[in-house]
Amino acid sequence: MNTRNKLKFLFLKKSLLGLVLMCFITSGCAPGISLYSENAYDQAVTLKINSLRLIDHATEPYSDHAQDVESLMYEIDKAYEYAKGRPRNELSAWQWKILKDPDGHLLGGFIIRWKEQETLSTPFITESKGVISDAFDTLIGLESGKIRPSEVR
Repeated sequence: MNTRNKLKFLFLKKSLLGLVLMCFITSGCAPGISLYSENAYDQAVTLKINSLRLIDHATEPYSDHAQDVESLMYEIDKAYEYAKGRPRNELSAWQWKILKDPDGHLLGGFIIRWKEQETLSTPFITESKGVISDAFDTLIGLESGKIRPSEVR
């Protein structure tokens, strides 16, 4: 992934943080974002680990890992649908959508490129892993920063 794409991702990451802060400021004291979900947090962590492990195999033919990719993307779709279905959880759902977008530069785009090229170079894999890992960290941080249900009065 080149510097331009990395800058795009960093811009998106900072934009997301800005949106979160704006939601808190404009909503006053009431939570303007969904409450913390241990399930959502666990999903994000597990899918990050599984994604990065699978990406390591992209030097090998895609066809050797097509079933694993299909399973991973199914789990990613489930996480997206779970996030989308939670009330006031648009920011998390939006981040999942960006992560899985086949036309984007994160996991979805990586998978499409692997499928089309059959194998990918080690430098490309290394660079992509960093950006994809950061995207998952944004999701994980967004969820872990939410108010716990026990903290609501």
